[in-house]
Amino acid sequence: MSHDFSEAGYGQVPAHSSVPASRHWWDLDADEYFAEHGDFLGDSELVWGPEGIIEDDVAHLGNVAGLIVLEIGCGGAHGARWAIKNGAKAIAADLSFAMLRHGQRLNKVSGDHPPLVQGNGIEMPFADESFDVVFTAYGVVPFIPQLDDLHREVARVLKPHGRWVYSTTHPIRWAFPDSPTETGLTVSRPYFDTTPYAEWQGKKVVYVEHHHTMSAHVRALSKAGFLLHDVREPQWPAHNQQTWGGWSPLRGKYLPGTAIFISQKLI
Repeated sequence: MSHDFSEAGYGQVPAHSSVPASRHWWDLDADEYFAEHGDFLGDSELVWGPEGIIEDDVAHLGNVAGLIVLEIGCGGAHGARWAIKNGAKAIAADLSFAMLRHGQRLNKVSGDHPPLVQGNGIEMPFADESFDVVFTAYGVVPFIPQLDDLHREVARVLKPHGRWVYSTTHPIRWAFPDSPTETGLTVSRPYFDTTPYAEWQGKKVVYVEHHHTMSAHVRALSKAGFLLHDVREPQWPAHNQQTWGGWSPLRGKYLPGTAIFISQKLI
C-alpha cells in the first residue's frame, strides 16, 4: 500500500502525535509489511533485526521456561510464539489492530496462541509487577519521543530483577541516508541532531520516527532503575542476502543496522 503524504522530512512534531500517527501508519501498512517480510520473519521465530539474527542462536532473553513473558510492539507476535514454544507463558501487545489481526492469523498457522492485546508501550493495560521478561524486536522504541516514558512503564510491569531486552535501529543510522546502496554510506546529517523524521497528510502527522543517541539509551535505562548488562551490535551475516528497507549486505559490511540492549530491573 502506498502512503500519500504532502510533506516529509525532519522537523519538530507535537509529542502527543506520535502514538496516533504510529497506530494510523501500521494499520495501513500491516498487509504490505507482511507481504514483503513475512517469509523472512517466519511464524514463531524471534528475529532481532534485518541482519536475521535469531534468539535461538544468541539467547538474549535467557531461559524463559516457566516465566511470564510480554512482547510489546509485537507486530505479528512472532516473539511471543517463540517464547511459548520455549516453555513460557507469553502475552503479545501492539498498538495496531491490523498488526494484531496478522498475529491472530499466524497463531492459527503455528498452533500457538499467545493472547493478543491492543495497547501502546507507554500506557500498558497490565498490573504492576506482572512479568518476568519484557522484550521487543524493532517495536515501540523508535516511535517514542521520550525513552524515559517507555522504560518507566516497562519497569512498572516487570517483577523485581526482571529482564528487559529490546532491539532498535542503531543510532548511527541517523547520520546516513536511509538507502541500501552506496548512497547510504556517506554521512549526510549530524549524529547529534535528534530532530524526528515525520510525514504529514496536510496538517495531520501520519508517521513519526525518533532518533535517540547511544548515550540517551544508556542514560534512560539507568534513570528508570535498570542495570545494563550488555549492548550488542550484530554484524551482517554472509548468508543473509536480503535487503530490508535501508539495510542490505552492502551497507551491513560497514555499518551496524541494529543495537540490542540487554538489561535487568534492579529491584
